[in-house]
Amino acid sequence: MSHPGGTPTDEPLGAVVHRLTEQVPQLIRSEIRLAQAELTEKGKRAGLGLGAFGAAGLVALYGIGALVTAAVLALDLVLPAWAAALIVAGVLLLIAGVAALVGKKEVQQATPAAPERAIAGVKEDVATIKGEHP
Repeated sequence: MSHPGGTPTDEPLGAVVHRLTEQVPQLIRSEIRLAQAELTEKGKRAGLGLGAFGAAGLVALYGIGALVTAAVLALDLVLPAWAAALIVAGVLLLIAGVAALVGKKEVQQATPAAPERAIAGVKEDVATIKGEHP
């Protein structure tokens, strides 16, 4: 029974249990959807971070190639050519370092992979059902 304002009065225990058995599955489905959304978001962040690590590796490989080229040109003692190659190698390695830092940051933001908000919501729901107030 309810007052016109919608606040429950002394409902029979059976009605409360019946309403609870209808609402608990909805609540569980809602928490599962939240967990899925949270894991999807973390997976995307991990993917971006891993992609940045891959880019860092590729750019570092180009940097090593440029360093090898610089060493070859240095042996030829053509100062402007090997100096230019060293400058290019330094820039490429600097880019690799920046990409590695970005990748590290993205991976750190994606971990831990547990759906933290969904877990907190389930704990809160259990506490509410038990009659405890968080």
